[in-house]
Amino acid sequence: MSLDLAAYFRRIGHDGPAAPTLETLQQLALRHPGRIPFENLDPLLGRPVALDLDSLQRKLVQGGRGGFCYEHNLLFQAVLEAIGFRVTGLAARVWWGRAAEVPAPPRTHMLLRVDLDDGPRLVDVGFGGLTLTGVLRLEPGVVQATPHEPFRLLVQGDGYVLQALVAGAWQTLYEFDLQPQQRADYEMACWYLCHHPDSRFVRQLLAARVDGTVRYGLLDRAFSVHRPGQPSERRTLDGADALFEVLETRFGVALDGGMRDALRRRGVPH
Repeated sequence: MSLDLAAYFRRIGHDGPAAPTLETLQQLALRHPGRIPFENLDPLLGRPVALDLDSLQRKLVQGGRGGFCYEHNLLFQAVLEAIGFRVTGLAARVWWGRAAEVPAPPRTHMLLRVDLDDGPRLVDVGFGGLTLTGVLRLEPGVVQATPHEPFRLLVQGDGYVLQALVAGAWQTLYEFDLQPQQRADYEMACWYLCHHPDSRFVRQLLAARVDGTVRYGLLDRAFSVHRPGQPSERRTLDGADALFEVLETRFGVALDGGMRDALRRRGVPH
């Protein structure tokens, strides 16, 4: 199966230009996380995660599902390249949610460098609750606005640190350099995330999606709604049926009967 660009555009609701311009890149970077959710149901339930293009399209485009960083950004890379963008896959160490004094984590996150005529940009449609909805210049030390939070890049050694302004404080999301990654690098890291007992992807249910200016988040039974300039709303989902309803209506995840049964057997929510 080759890339079905028209089907992808229908999935994300894009009916604008398909030219390799900054405007197109900005539109796609905003629409993708608004229509295709971040979720880890497959690794959580012990189901295989395939990174080939055919599997990504069947799941994320045709199947009404979401995925995590490799699924999102590999699909997005294929889309951008089909349009005519010059794209390089990169890798990052995730620091979001970790104490600064703990040992450095492995490079388990994927992001993309896109080279435009006026310079390189960074895009990342697969970072869960703080997924980029904009396009960043590869320019450190400058606060860059996006449709959601402001972001900035800082120089660190031979690479960069990405930070987001969350509730008035700069929070470090991840660190990365510009070394190009190969599919084999992502396959190995994906296997680690899907199988290692320390991976949160096999221990916790995670989901995220943007809806206009709102960000939805899910951590097991904890459902959160984040609106700019307002306190976050949080509630605990009471029972599996409430969880399924939120996954389908707020996150847009298509759940079949087998997945519902598997979640109940696993005891999610717990």
